[in-house]
Amino acid sequence: MIHFQTEVEVAMNLQKSTLLLAVLFLFALAIEATAQSTLMNVPSTDVVSPKKVYLEMDFITNYAWERNDHFENYIPRVVIGVGKNIEVGANVSYTHVRGGGEPIELQPNAKWQFYNNEQNGIAAALGCIGYIPITHRSGTRTIAQCYGVASKQLKGDHGPRFTGGAYTLLNAHDSEKTKTGAIVAYEQPLVENVEFIVDWFSGDNRFGYVSPALSFTTPHDGSLSLGYTIANHGRGKNALFAYYGMTF
Repeated sequence: MIHFQTEVEVAMNLQKSTLLLAVLFLFALAIEATAQSTLMNVPSTDVVSPKKVYLEMDFITNYAWERNDHFENYIPRVVIGVGKNIEVGANVSYTHVRGGGEPIELQPNAKWQFYNNEQNGIAAALGCIGYIPITHRSGTRTIAQCYGVASKQLKGDHGPRFTGGAYTLLNAHDSEKTKTGAIVAYEQPLVENVEFIVDWFSGDNRFGYVSPALSFTTPHDGSLSLGYTIANHGRGKNALFAYYGMTF
């Protein structure tokens, strides 16, 4: 019997095909090297230099030790510059929650800085990052976030940098109410080796947060960032975070 696809089936198949292409894109780049350089949470226009490796360890907690919804999130990251203004990498997200569960998620990613004019302080990049559940796969989905960002660096010792762009989610569940949204960020040097950064994902989904922080440059090409991330929807999702990274 011939089966004619409904509009819903066609849309679902198209969405799955797009997700598959995004994942194949990530892993095709990862063949050359094996995370995504970000500001606090949103992607920046920067990429890791060729043959350089960036390592980072992230710690996020809602500090609600007396509540049942207390969590601690640990995310080691690695990013490698593979040349031609491309970086690839992977994050591994491990979440400790009260009562067990401990979801683990693999996050392969890639970014291409397709434009960079240092004289004018303008740069632009495209990228994708996948979110692949390793544990507790039942009821969860592999999704991808693809984005485009552009930035403008103002001149001067304390000249700020502005970043803006957009993102879209592929294969996201209906619980991710916003599938497409905006990216905004602001970086302001304060004194030597200290910078104020705030970034924002719009929308009502797992990414929808505004994240102000202070970033400190440390010896040996390192950086320490301390901040607070505030959910667009739901105060119970707010969290403290600390990120430490080094370039080798």
